Amino acid sequence: MAAKRDLLSMLDLESDLVGILELAASIKNRTKAGEPYEPLRGKSLAMVFEKASTRTRVSFEVGMTQLGGHALFLSPNDLQIGRGETIADTARVLSRYVDGIMYRAFKNENMRELARHATVPVINGLDDKEHPCQIVTDLFTVLERKKAVKGLTLAYVGDGNNVCNSLFLGCAIAGMNMAAGVPKGYEPDGHLLASARRIAKTSGAELRIVHDPFAAVKGADVVYTDVWVSMGMEKEKEEREKVFLPYQVNEKLVRAAKDDAVVLHCLPAHRGLEITDEVIDGPQSVVFDQAENRLHAQKAILVRLLAGV
Repeated sequence: MAAKRDLLSMLDLESDLVGILELAASIKNRTKAGEPYEPLRGKSLAMVFEKASTRTRVSFEVGMTQLGGHALFLSPNDLQIGRGETIADTARVLSRYVDGIMYRAFKNENMRELARHATVPVINGLDDKEHPCQIVTDLFTVLERKKAVKGLTLAYVGDGNNVCNSLFLGCAIAGMNMAAGVPKGYEPDGHLLASARRIAKTSGAELRIVHDPFAAVKGADVVYTDVWVSMGMEKEKEEREKVFLPYQVNEKLVRAAKDDAVVLHCLPAHRGLEITDEVIDGPQSVVFDQAENRLHAQKAILVRLLAGV
């Protein structure tokens, strides 16, 4: 029996990212053509949510249904974790019932503990360090629009958060240049950045961190932003909004990128803060195509991990 395969970090896709993107494109084409594709018939996915979600929950649940399987939504109130059962025991028990676990966690160490004790594949639906499913979606969206990712330049503007961490890894693997324009003190995770730089030496990607958002965006093919206040950081809201105001993705900033640059945001968007209405609803925005692509990219991930396709 083949060893189970987890997706906890973009590093888990270091040798398979192109294949996953190609699979996502194939699955999307089948879906749009109305062609049934059910390789997960009879399989179940447990979806464990410690944090609220719109796109992650709906895309995984609909994705499992379209692939012929079944998804179970489990909040902390639905599980005995909320009453003291260990993560290890929860992993062991769920593994006896389901074929995979998608976990949206506050802490990366809890994600890794669940994966360590689960005997079925575990998919990271977001934690405080990474958001790999989002980055697979992002690269798929860029590939769809630009017909390539290698050699392009992505500018990320805002907080050096979990999305930024995973973007550096994903861009490095894909051979895509990335510049992050972040305020001092809000840089991405040093360990994950070191891994990205190691990979970039082989792939040829150029990775930069700058503190001037215009320097980050200059000549970029893709402009990307995310919320300034992530879930669990509400106490820092007032301070963060002051610090990040110069990093707003508005029409002036987007004009510093290439004329045909596309704009991404992983949503939910706080309009008027990290991005303006004019940009998110403007002609360069592919934000809602990107949101749709969560469904297709995650179906590719599910098929790869749960069916070995």
